[in-house]
Amino acid sequence: MTVRSGGRTESLALPMPRTCVPRRWVWDANCLTPGTELSPCHRGVYFHTDPVLESHGTAGMRGTTGFLQGEHYWEIEFLEPPSGLSVMVGIGTGRAALHAGDFQFVDLLGMNKESWGLSYKGTAWHGGSSRRYTEPFYEKGTVIGVHLNIDEGTLIFYRNRQSLGLAFTGLQKVQSPLYPMVSSTAPCTELAVGLQYSTLPSLQERCLSTLAHSLPQTDMVDCLPLPATIRWILKSWKDQIGLSLQRPEM
Repeated sequence: MTVRSGGRTESLALPMPRTCVPRRWVWDANCLTPGTELSPCHRGVYFHTDPVLESHGTAGMRGTTGFLQGEHYWEIEFLEPPSGLSVMVGIGTGRAALHAGDFQFVDLLGMNKESWGLSYKGTAWHGGSSRRYTEPFYEKGTVIGVHLNIDEGTLIFYRNRQSLGLAFTGLQKVQSPLYPMVSSTAPCTELAVGLQYSTLPSLQERCLSTLAHSLPQTDMVDCLPLPATIRWILKSWKDQIGLSLQRPEM
């Protein structure tokens, strides 16, 4: 993929098709909770900046745009070294928790089934359960990429544009917009949104995806009153989706 930056054309190895387009979402000022502040442009979020109170719980932030379909990639830069119990990057539904006060220091993203998160300590969280996903990262300037493919139901994280592997599957079943999210328990955490790209499926792809996920078995495609060519395309589509669904969900 090539993008223009500061008048220059740069070639970037991003996990997105050539047909993807830039996005311009920012952090949602309507989601401010105790312990969060936004930069003037709303691309940066600051956690627990009060010099007296410091951190007295866990604070989260959500992006302004939720995704229901298509393929999406964005990057979160750690402007300060991550520290404390938990600093996380991930996604969540509109029902995902954005705050845990009263000195509750928790891994907010993934504490229930409404969100999915990656901690800087290398653990992936969802539904209150965690597993070792990657090595911890502690460096200032670390860039975590988030690759969400809703049609295949997958979520992959990147570290400095190197894939960390498949983190979660089954996301096509959520049936609710999925928003970019971050959270932190640590004082003076600073995170900023970087590159953002999306590709939206064509009408044919949307129809095929809906049909594929509605049929419990591939051989049921032959029962549909469709032309043979369309049935063949649908079988191929369902087989591709099935490959991703065979991976263990978390």
